Amino acid sequence: MTIHFIGAGPGAPDLITLRGRDLIARCPVCLFAGSLVPMALLAHCPPGARIVDTAPLDLDAIEAEFVKAYEAGQEVARLHSGDLSIWSAVAEQVRRLKARGIPYSITPGVPAFAAAAAALGQELTIPEVAQSLVLTRMGGRASSMPPRETLANFAASGTTLAIHLGIHAIARVVEELVPFYGADCAAAIVVRASWPEEQVIRGTLADIAARAEGIERTAIILVGPALGAEGFRESALYSVDYRRRYRGA
Repeated sequence: MTIHFIGAGPGAPDLITLRGRDLIARCPVCLFAGSLVPMALLAHCPPGARIVDTAPLDLDAIEAEFVKAYEAGQEVARLHSGDLSIWSAVAEQVRRLKARGIPYSITPGVPAFAAAAAALGQELTIPEVAQSLVLTRMGGRASSMPPRETLANFAASGTTLAIHLGIHAIARVVEELVPFYGADCAAAIVVRASWPEEQVIRGTLADIAARAEGIERTAIILVGPALGAEGFRESALYSVDYRRRYRGA
């Protein structure tokens, strides 16, 4: 029997992959992070499924649920918000499953930064303006940042930054980024991207902190010239003069 880690997406219950939905539907046990995963996804669980909210559980208790299901020959759908490749706390769960010889699978999900970009209605990489996206976070009680992973180091690239778990420190974020981007650089905050209560705040580094007053959690800060780019060169990909495999010049 297998423990299926499933990226449940950023919040909207229909932003889950077909694979993820189908795995939920076939698993008699479902563990979900109740503080972030929408309850509507549980409607995909089969009748009589054992459903466990892991929000109040510690890692030992979660591991015990895995072992209980495995020993009973039951597959488990383990739902985490967003995508499992970043800040999902899956690594330590997988390490324990490996130590026990319990098989697992990972199904990716729609990441929060992608939902935030959709809410903004724009691409985060613009030709000859920004061709990279840095995903980072602010350190907190759960996990500190490695010493070289600083906002200053990332900001030196001048590209688009997507800063997670930083809304509580928005003033510090601005202070650290202004020397690299300038106070007039475009910035945005997307609160609870794709949820019914989604909120989009646009501004610049000069005023984004004031605009964010009262927001305390579940928000992504985006900063960089791509957010306000206008008059940029069109990508060569669709140029009439661009030779490619499927289209001659």
